Amino acid sequence: MTIRLISDADSLGELQEGLTGENRVAVDLEAAGFHRYSDRVCLLQVSTAGQHFVVDTLAVDPSGVLRGPMESPTVTILLHGGDYDLRLLDRDLDLHPVKLFDTQTAAALLGEPSLGLAALLQKYLDVHVSKKYQRADWAQRPLPAEMLDYAVSDTRHLHELARILIERLEAVGRISWAEEESTLMEALRWNSTGDVDPVTRIKGARNLELRDVALVREAWLWRDEVARARDRAPFRVAGDPALLEVVGERPRNVSALGRIRGFSSQLAERSGKELLDRLEQTDRLDDSELVGYPRGPAGPRRPSPEVEEIANRLKAVRNEVAVTLGIDRGVLMSNTVILEIAQVNPSSVEELAGVPGVRRWQSEALADRFLGVL
Repeated sequence: MTIRLISDADSLGELQEGLTGENRVAVDLEAAGFHRYSDRVCLLQVSTAGQHFVVDTLAVDPSGVLRGPMESPTVTILLHGGDYDLRLLDRDLDLHPVKLFDTQTAAALLGEPSLGLAALLQKYLDVHVSKKYQRADWAQRPLPAEMLDYAVSDTRHLHELARILIERLEAVGRISWAEEESTLMEALRWNSTGDVDPVTRIKGARNLELRDVALVREAWLWRDEVARARDRAPFRVAGDPALLEVVGERPRNVSALGRIRGFSSQLAERSGKELLDRLEQTDRLDDSELVGYPRGPAGPRRPSPEVEEIANRLKAVRNEVAVTLGIDRGVLMSNTVILEIAQVNPSSVEELAGVPGVRRWQSEALADRFLGVL
């Protein structure tokens, strides 16, 4: 198998030539969020039925070449579990595929018990994919040939896997289900978390006292600055439990800081004094100057006993139909959507199909039984 590495403007022409005339292209991305501060796209793998390309997106911008085929209504883009990939394509490359087929979604609609790509490739193609580089640092350069080969393993077999899954979907009358789910995926875009208070990201911070919340927030901000400066994932600088323990133990010097579990002595020596100084400054503030845990908007009110009773009856029907169809109950319909149906209490197929979150294929599969309950 020949892998063509696209790493400069001159080689982009080779990629463009390779994609010309293709009506089905497999795509996958590699980011470095497990190792680096930023999770930006580091590699983009593209496979046609007979050619395999790896684009070094840290060295070259392929969006101009890829926009034509990826945003063409006549070219199917094959993905596996592509939700996050589609968001990264939007954020980093401004690319928005308009005709998708996701093999993970297809497998879920067929009732496959294991939805991972490796499991599906082994079952259907007897292909064994190594997990050696599953958590590799894809931002490192140069990338060894073995890592490039691993990267392409996620796209090289998608064409054949998609063909098999499409045949099975057609055989059981569910190809329209997959098409509807694919259409919904096409609208996925990157949503920034915006100005989210960092303490809301730390498990256990909600129950802390006012002063401790302020100290945890300062520790988080310190860690974020260190991580950004070193281009390391924040949890690799110090985990959330370590930050909580620093606030709880309140070490008074760098030596004591280095003895905190999950807080390396090297980190304490290099950057610990700044952390201790910032915590001390925060601790000097009056309570009136401290910012506690943010109060979010009021959550949804608990449904009435009558609505809960209807929802439970709908869930029972959903579960029975899921068994009959041989798919996971959550794939058939989530409990959240069922509760919404119980609250709306539709009296017709049209009203049921109009409930927020209800797919057309779900309405077709469940409408008669649901309306009988309602």
